[in-house]
Order: sequence, then C-alpha cells, then structure tokens
Amino acid sequence: MRILVGNHIDPSIRARGDMRAWTQRLLWFARPGDLLVLCCEPDDAFLDYALAHTGVKRSELAVLVAPAGAWGDQLLDPAALTAPVFVKAVRAALDTAGGPGAVTEVFALWPSASVARFAAALGIEDRFPGAAFFAQGGGEIGNNKANFRALAAAAGVPILPGRVCRSRAEAIAATGELLELSGGGAVVVKQAHNGAGVGNQLLVRDLELAVDHVGARHLHHLAPGEDGIAAYWDQRWPWASEDGRWPVVIETFAAGADAVYSEHYAADTGSEPTEMGRLLYVGRRLSHQVVPLDGVSDPVRAALLEGGTRLAEAYRAFGYRGHLSADALVLPDGSVVFTEVNAQVSGSLHIYQQIARHVVDVAAAPRRQVVEYHVPPTWTVPDFDTFLAALDETGLTYAPATRTGVIVSMPAIPLAAGAPVQFVFCIAYDPATGYDDAFARLGERFQTLPAGAVDASEHVGHTAVSFSS
Repeated sequence: MRILVGNHIDPSIRARGDMRAWTQRLLWFARPGDLLVLCCEPDDAFLDYALAHTGVKRSELAVLVAPAGAWGDQLLDPAALTAPVFVKAVRAALDTAGGPGAVTEVFALWPSASVARFAAALGIEDRFPGAAFFAQGGGEIGNNKANFRALAAAAGVPILPGRVCRSRAEAIAATGELLELSGGGAVVVKQAHNGAGVGNQLLVRDLELAVDHVGARHLHHLAPGEDGIAAYWDQRWPWASEDGRWPVVIETFAAGADAVYSEHYAADTGSEPTEMGRLLYVGRRLSHQVVPLDGVSDPVRAALLEGGTRLAEAYRAFGYRGHLSADALVLPDGSVVFTEVNAQVSGSLHIYQQIARHVVDVAAAPRRQVVEYHVPPTWTVPDFDTFLAALDETGLTYAPATRTGVIVSMPAIPLAAGAPVQFVFCIAYDPATGYDDAFARLGERFQTLPAGAVDASEHVGHTAVSFSS
C-alpha cells in the first residue's frame, strides 16, 4: 500500500488560497489499498467520477482528513501531519492493512519537510524518496527559480540571458543591461516562487511586444529612460521579492517562442524521462496543455530531452527525488532554452500518467492525444452536474469505445458562495481532427463574456481596467 498526501506548496514559502479542488487531483493516482490524506472530505461526485474512469473502487481506498489548521479545510496545514491525534489515526488505519511495514511508498504532491516528519513519526521515512533532503527544506531549494539559473548554468543547459537580483539596485542595473542586450524591447521579471506565469511580469518599451501568448500574467509599459526603470522597481520590488524575502530573476524576453516541457523522474539509481508536452497561453493566461508533444522537429525533441535529462541529473545529484518538470522555450530559430524546473508533482503528471496513458491509452491504435484546458475566465459554469449534462447533450462525454471525449480532471468547487466554478478538463481526441471543435462547442454553451474582457493580471472574474499592473 501507499500513503498519498494531497498537499500544496508550503504556506511558509508562498501563500495560497482555497486549494481543495486542485489537491484532489490526487484521486487520479490512487490504487487499490492506498491511504489518501486530504485537507477536506473528497467531493463525492468527483470521487465517484474519477474512480469510474480509473477502475478503482471506493471500498479499496482509505481516506483520512488532516486536522484543520490555519487555513481550515481549504489547504492542508503542514503542522497537521504530525499532530499526535492524526498520527494516531494514521497508525490505526495502517494496522488494518498490516501496519507501517506494509507501506511501500509515501507520495506527496509537494515535497515538504512536514511530509518527511510525518513519515519519520510513522517510522517509514525510508519509504519517502528524498526524505533526508526534504526534511532540511529541500523542497524550497529545488523549486526556486533563482536556484534554477545557477544549476542550469552549472549543468551546461542553455538558458536565456538574465540575472538573479537580490536588491532593488541590482534589479535596476540588470533591467537596463538586459533591455539594451535585447534591443530595448522587453524583459521578463520572475518571482522566485510562483507558477503558471502568475509570478511573471513582462516589461515592455515596444508596445508591439505586448503579445498575449507569453507566460507572464502581468504586463507593464515602461516609461522612457533610466527614470522609468527606477520608478518601476520602486513600485514593484516588494511584489517581485516578497518584501525582500526571495531573489528576483530578470531575463530577456523571447518573442515568438513556443512553451514546452520535458518531465523526468529522479531516483536513487538515476533519472528517466517520463513525458514531453506543450503549454499554450491565451490572453497571457495558461490556457491548455497537450500531451504527448507533437509538431516539433527531431532536433528540437532531442535538445529538449538532452537538456531535461541534464537538469534531472543535476537535481538528483543534490538530493532531489521524485517527479520534476523542466520547462523550456522553442525559439523561432529552432533552438531550445530552459526557463525553470518544477521539482514537484506538476500539474501535468495526472494528465499524461493517469488520464492519457491509463484511461485513454494514447499509444494504442488508433493514436490519440490529450489536451487539458482551464475553464476560461470568460465562461460561466454554475456547477459540476451542469457541465456533465452539457457533455451528454453535446455528445462530448468520454467514450471508451472511441477513446475520445471530455474527462473532467478535478472537482468543480466554487471559490466563493454563488460564484461560477473554476476547474480543468481534458479532451481526448484524434490528432487528425484536433480538439478545437470540441472546445468551441463547450464555449458556445458556457461563454458569457467576450474574449479579452478579463485582465490576465487580475483574478478570475475581474474585468479588464488597465494596461499596467
């Protein structure tokens, strides 16, 4: 049996809100006999829905809800894992399945020190890969974008020109230098800890570079000259550095690039590639991703695999164990540069490992691919049942016979009373026909705001009000 922990990035590193829906993607990884640890009771409708696709029975799983902490049931409090009452409950659950000795693996969505302490409290730290490293805060080390640049440089992996800055003065100097290097057009500012472009801001002087495909949620039009740069950093240094807590990355902007990734697994004996995919942005928001990767040349595929492997080995060498994603850009000239490593269970693992390979079996004939979409902020979906009914009415419900259709990837839980639900869903499709038609049919049903009505830099549902943020 395994213990699966549905946690997220430690709040001590980066504050998060309601993560109940996102962490329940853990259900896709469940196998018969597993014990799942969640921050809340699993959504009944989604639990039945996911298990119906994976073939696992409810009776074959044990689910424990960790004690509510500072975030209630919206996020697993790291301290809750080692609360004596919870450790006792876990021991009792294990006793019914042969005791702690029956545990083969501790699997966590986020490699937290709290999970290492939890495993140690149960006497099974050897079942949590990388436990010694994670117990000393290794999760933060492996997911810091500033650390990534140093490690990539040491591993000889190509990265964009850029600087790691630890003061406002350094940031001012680096911005000027990198703007000059890029011909004065644009640079990207990156927080050390954030994801899906939410912690990135595109600084532009040339308005033609204010494109919507870039993975930078925020956008700022720089005023002319050195004064414009200084004014920007006077305003944005506290945001970029989390009030001076973390270093800030500044890179040249790669216009016209495609976002791809190479995922790997780092074990004691070595690393191995697990999947490649593509990320697509609409209105500067991460919109969807496709697996397996297609539409790239053999040299691009080889460069992506080589660089991803080098990074996986570098991270493995300093103690990281588990799944990791090496994110990269394919530049217009066909070269590949790497932008970050997510040393954690990424938002892609459930798509390719469980849905694409296990449920859809994309490698079987006829060949299939899977795209996962975020519900666009211009759609209004009231609840899970309404979305499932729409799939039935439009003929888009996943059909095992054809291995095509829509599979909802996580529960549809509203973030506020009466608010529309936000979630992700997969479309399994024939590569010869694509997925645009299926997505368009759902858009006809649920789109209530015109495209572009929501500012990418704002939270979902806020209308666009300004160019600069």
